[in-house]
Amino acid sequence: MQTRLADFIRDTADGAEAEAILRKCVHCGFCTATCPTFQLLGDELDSPRGRIYLIKQMLEGEPVSARTRLHLDRCLSCRSCETTCPSGVEYGRLVDIGRKWAETLAPPRAAPEAAKRWLLANAVSKPAVFGFAYRAGQRLRPLLPKVLAAKVAAPQSPGTWPAPRHSRKWLVLGGCAQPALLPGVNAAAARVLDRIGISLIAVRNDGCCGALRFHLNDHDGGRADAAGLLARWLPAIERGEVEGVVVTASGCGSFIREYAHLFRDDASLNGAAARVTERVLDISELLVRHFEAITAVMQTVSEPPKRLAFHSPCSLQHGLKIRGVAERLLVAAGYELTPVADAHLCCGSAGSYSILQPEISERLRDNKLRDLAAGMPCGIASANVGCIAHLASGANTPVRHWVEWLSDQLDQ
Repeated sequence: MQTRLADFIRDTADGAEAEAILRKCVHCGFCTATCPTFQLLGDELDSPRGRIYLIKQMLEGEPVSARTRLHLDRCLSCRSCETTCPSGVEYGRLVDIGRKWAETLAPPRAAPEAAKRWLLANAVSKPAVFGFAYRAGQRLRPLLPKVLAAKVAAPQSPGTWPAPRHSRKWLVLGGCAQPALLPGVNAAAARVLDRIGISLIAVRNDGCCGALRFHLNDHDGGRADAAGLLARWLPAIERGEVEGVVVTASGCGSFIREYAHLFRDDASLNGAAARVTERVLDISELLVRHFEAITAVMQTVSEPPKRLAFHSPCSLQHGLKIRGVAERLLVAAGYELTPVADAHLCCGSAGSYSILQPEISERLRDNKLRDLAAGMPCGIASANVGCIAHLASGANTPVRHWVEWLSDQLDQ
């Protein structure tokens, strides 16, 4: 694709990256077949190819309307199109640039919309603030509107967390929303790892990975959150106290994997980002390294297999490009996994998307739940906090992190 960038962006880092990405696109349209919003809405401008054209026109100096920004807002950033694209177009990075400039060049958002986005970026990303608000919502759940009450789960016990007793140790990301929404996930991971000789260490108040604010166009805020994590993790890694960092939320893991790129122009943080990210693993990546040990522990389990439907979050399969690993571990633990149609399509959670685009999000959720329920499972397993909470708001069967289901088997 030929490009002629406008003066305002031509000689900038954003301009250089956007131009390189745009030039890879050959207009083939393969991306439209795997784009959730295009499948629902049938509008070319709500497909990756259409949004690429909108971004190209904007960066070449064409007028930018609120309608242009809406089509970019409707993108889930699921990156299914990247998996499909034969030309290797890095669409996720391009749409981040497009949204950033659309926010600047389009007419200002209406005050209620702007306020909602600000609140999401600045409240949810702070664990103490979000935790307090969520616990208040749990107490007031009977009084909340039905739509909002569906997003608030009953209080959950985190379960036991084994004391550190092994020479092998890994840190674990707590994150911003997960401690309140799913307090048992990291404890379950700690119990599973303890059984195979690894102690999991929590970093108190480690905070948000930066994805939430960054994807809401607060790029500086997102980088500040990411820099905070680097500052908390790097000393323990460099002193050899831990082998690395485990992440149990694939959405966070996908963003953390991009830290070196995020700080590519920051000489003070680029090296630290590279050293840390090479030591960050999704929980499935760490556990599969010890597959034989997991299998050995499971030989003592005599329970008959339960049927589960596995939902692979977009951040896991398209962002981290991890496919089939959690599923293999669940099967080794004695679960029977049901087939799921259109497993590549997004569930509609997508970070803050379910709040900002509720109609599209709920349609995608209901479609996903229909496909997950087709095999009549006793429960649903997933790998990302947002997806689990979103699916649970409309599901008739339990929706839990897959490592919690795994822990159930090991704890017998």
